[in-house]
Amino acid sequence: MRYDDFRRSDNIDDRRDDDGGGYGGGGGFGIPGGGGGLGIGTVIVLGLVGWALGIDPRLLISGAEIFTGGQQAPTYQTDRRSAPSKSGAPTDEMGSMISGVLGEIDDRWSEIFRESGQTYKGPQIVLFRNATNGGRCGMAQSAMGPFYCPPDQKIYLDTSFFRQVETKFRGCSGNACKFTAAYIIAHEAGHHVQNLLGIIPRVTRAQQQASSKAEANNLQVRVELQADCLSGVWVNREEKKRPGFLEQGDIDAALQTAAAIGDDTLQRQAQGRVVPDSFTHGSAAQRKRWFMVGYQQGTIQACNTFGTDRL
Repeated sequence: MRYDDFRRSDNIDDRRDDDGGGYGGGGGFGIPGGGGGLGIGTVIVLGLVGWALGIDPRLLISGAEIFTGGQQAPTYQTDRRSAPSKSGAPTDEMGSMISGVLGEIDDRWSEIFRESGQTYKGPQIVLFRNATNGGRCGMAQSAMGPFYCPPDQKIYLDTSFFRQVETKFRGCSGNACKFTAAYIIAHEAGHHVQNLLGIIPRVTRAQQQASSKAEANNLQVRVELQADCLSGVWVNREEKKRPGFLEQGDIDAALQTAAAIGDDTLQRQAQGRVVPDSFTHGSAAQRKRWFMVGYQQGTIQACNTFGTDRL
């Protein structure tokens, strides 16, 4: 991926130098248990699945709690962060690339929204190491992977995740990993688009009214596959705006990453078997398919994962 001429966004909250991970007095990530809550084993499995990119994993945990005896809908904490951080476009290589990708994502989605008479305001990216206060979504931790916090409209990202995708999950290799990073950020920005369009709130209500855990999980899969598709829409529009920004092997790397973080792949690695009803992000084949739908067609309308029986 060639990104030298990308517009750098300054909508970055860089906490990578925070002492102790930037806990700063914020609320921690509690483990629900007892009284109909989740046991720690369920939390670990959901955390691993949430690691596959998506919305704040605590939403998955809260959603699962509804079907294990708890009846409370997901709630958000008050952001009490006090630790200082750096704002503006980072100057290091990794930070500059992320800033550039965010700038281009914001510009392309602004154009798309403008085409339908709407206004787009992009998300902020919070960069951190190990752990940091996740605002109204509680504590952000590296083990959760990148995630989008809907009430704060922020993407939380520990950049070490990109190295783990390459070395641990073999989702990419070499220079193509730069585009993999862009795909991951574009996926999270896809959740932001869903939030702005009112899709996430509607799905959350539908999950709370669902008659089974499998039904609620199916809705979550459709949310995640749509975000994959929307990431493909951005790549389509970016390629038209900046011909040649993609290099040989970039699309294959994105597809390889999508396969590496499919629910079936992760479940097979974690527990040796696949349980489709427990999917929350989609299979490897589904994730690859919906990214390509967005990339090939380049429209939001093509990404209607809620209007099809074929995922």
